[in-house]
Amino acid sequence: MSRLLQHWIRQQAERRPEQVALVMLDHTVTYGELEARSNQLARLLKATGCRRGDRVCFIIPKSPAAIVAILGILKADCMHVPVDPLSPVCRVAKILSRTDPRYILGVGSVANFFDELFALESVRASTRIGWLDGSALEGRTFTPDFSWEDVRAYPSEPLECQNDSMDPAHILFTSGSTGEPKGVSITHSNVMHFVEWGIKYFGINSFDRISCHAPLYFDLSYFDIFGALAAGAQLHLVPPELSLLPNKLADFIRISGLTQWFSVPSVLRYMAKFDVIRFHDFPLLKRLLWAGEVFSTPALTWWMKRLPHVTFTNLYGPTETTIASSYYTVPACPQDERARIPIGRACDGEELLVLDDGLRPVPRGVIGHLYIRGVGLSPGYWRDGEGTRRAFLPYGPDACDRIYRSGDLARVGEDGLVYFVGRADSQIKSRGYRIELREIEAALYTLEDLEECAVIAIPTDNFEGNLICCAYVVADGFRATHPKLRDKLSKLIPGYMLPARWVCLDRLPTNANGKIDRPVLREMFRSQETPKPLPQPDGLMLI
Repeated sequence: MSRLLQHWIRQQAERRPEQVALVMLDHTVTYGELEARSNQLARLLKATGCRRGDRVCFIIPKSPAAIVAILGILKADCMHVPVDPLSPVCRVAKILSRTDPRYILGVGSVANFFDELFALESVRASTRIGWLDGSALEGRTFTPDFSWEDVRAYPSEPLECQNDSMDPAHILFTSGSTGEPKGVSITHSNVMHFVEWGIKYFGINSFDRISCHAPLYFDLSYFDIFGALAAGAQLHLVPPELSLLPNKLADFIRISGLTQWFSVPSVLRYMAKFDVIRFHDFPLLKRLLWAGEVFSTPALTWWMKRLPHVTFTNLYGPTETTIASSYYTVPACPQDERARIPIGRACDGEELLVLDDGLRPVPRGVIGHLYIRGVGLSPGYWRDGEGTRRAFLPYGPDACDRIYRSGDLARVGEDGLVYFVGRADSQIKSRGYRIELREIEAALYTLEDLEECAVIAIPTDNFEGNLICCAYVVADGFRATHPKLRDKLSKLIPGYMLPARWVCLDRLPTNANGKIDRPVLREMFRSQETPKPLPQPDGLMLI
């Protein structure tokens, strides 16, 4: 029998069914309950026609219901597609069109979103709904094919799976440079390799209490979920609304007695900025991990001085290489706050390659393009062969050997460690999200109000990490204002991609080649006063 992600949960349920698996607020789910509920959902999905390789989307805020959905979909031999409940309806419609799901799963807290989504004829005509709670749906524009009561009518015993470890487990959609979201396929084997490395390296066991802070459509959450469940630990789901309240996040770590906290640097910087961590705080915390963007050395030093009993590890890796490809555990509190923290060494089964334009290794200290190969490489982009061929290149004498073009610049230091230098394209990280600035521009160019626009990003020490800015020229006959443009754009792209600074110009500056002079725009935006960020928390639902 092939090893699959869901087998870990079955093993834990057989060994310790009464052990708490999930915690959210005052709601807990044991391993036995998690196994039984996900088995029931899987049996229903199979009985209604789901087969190996089918896609099942879920639009469910972070909750035990969402974890049950993930496991039930996997046990039905399907791949799950998590969707951000705060995404614009038109973007979700593109994801549904791309993946052609057998079902979309939802809960009561997103019923209004489903009303908007199913007002679209293209969605209504081709998509079936499963509802994972007992909320009343009278007067809605949609009718679910099944409810949670239907799920509970199915047997809870384990069922045999047809999947292979090389089958995709999920598809994660990231920002795309063409204006279309890209779906990254990740296999069972991809996730299992990283999780098994992480459990061994960090020494995770059944006594751990592990945070799940990242959104479920963000790849970092898969180490939280499967790392905890594979080890038989407790997974503590962080309510999304706490992300904007640094003192509440600190309270959450204390009250939950967490032993591992994993989040993005923007959150850690935010907590440091508001000075919410006491010296020798969080006595049970053993490990603090971060990934997704650069963590400034001064902020890291602030944390390390307050928590000398905690180990701090930087993880690096794009979505296309599954959670992370390299690691660096900081040996001691940095004495020089100008020193760069390396992304370190490759995880087991992975390799980091710093190459020149001809795919030849560069000498130590020389900046080159960072490529990744090994067990974490995705099969590619869902139904996008051309995009896959551009990003995943053949390498070496073995015809099956591939490397992934990360788009990052890096160098190998004299210590043999790899150091991130920056991006080689228009992609940025903001609040841990990977964002293609060209996707924002593509959305803006669909607005008739604009004649021309340019979207750039400037680094900041605030929560965002990078501040997104837009300069634009109004089309003849229109009177576009910043709030009006932002409102229209919010219907096309997620909230975390919306520019925070705007400026209307008579014309955009150009360089000697006639191209938009983006460095001039960056300097112009740097001189402006920083506005307050505008993030929006998710809702939540328990079952």
